[in-house]
Amino acid sequence: MTEQPAREPGHKSQIGTDRQRPLYPDLADQVAVITGGSRGIGAATARALAANGAKVALVARDADALAAQADALSSDGARARAVVADCSIPEQVRHAAEEIASELGRVSILAAFAGGRGEPATTVQESLEHWRAVLDTNLTATFLTTQAFLPAMIERGRGVIITMASSAARQPERSSAAYAAAKAGVSALTRQLAVEVAADGIRVNCLAPASTLNERMAAHMSDRQLDQLAATFPLGRIAVPDDVADAACFLASDASSWMTGITLDVAGGKVMR
Repeated sequence: MTEQPAREPGHKSQIGTDRQRPLYPDLADQVAVITGGSRGIGAATARALAANGAKVALVARDADALAAQADALSSDGARARAVVADCSIPEQVRHAAEEIASELGRVSILAAFAGGRGEPATTVQESLEHWRAVLDTNLTATFLTTQAFLPAMIERGRGVIITMASSAARQPERSSAAYAAAKAGVSALTRQLAVEVAADGIRVNCLAPASTLNERMAAHMSDRQLDQLAATFPLGRIAVPDDVADAACFLASDASSWMTGITLDVAGGKVMR
């Protein structure tokens, strides 16, 4: 691994910008799939993996945003492919897996990051429809995605899977019970998968970010509100997508080759276990 000098992160100025990061030569020429890759953490992870020389396939539902991300990567010299799919629909995610293998080759890195809907809601107010939608968007989508890509990894005898939980799964927060339960389920699913496929040469780990600055937060929160939120973290700032993307690259690389079944808290010190 070679080091590049780090740049001090900020608030809004950091969104969507490149940053200096460690490089992992073993990631070069590997095929990486990032679901939820059209924006935020998923898009940042795609950029980080591409910067390490990986061929990247971005999967999401928003065709326009997805195409924009893939075009930007291609313009920077990366080999990138955009595939529109809803990862909570089995047929769509299976078709995406087939299309990516045909276009880019055998997938060795899967970042199953599709999810969301973490808006606050009390359990008393929770509707069954919303409960099921949140579980489908996060937990079911992760299950279906890993199920679609695992057979080829098992056949090959190697692979890395990274799932996406949340600090909401690690300690009580303002998000809904549905979101907390779904993300806790992702963490448990990660451990179960890690045990099942370890003998097949596949590692499975999970990321659990805390509040991560994105376009929506920047648009709807004032600098004062962002500063107040930042003050709740021991490290004194809000995460930016590249913080999580850098952790994903570490878990995807051989630098973490003795790690599987863990949930890594990217939480600025707010979660300490």
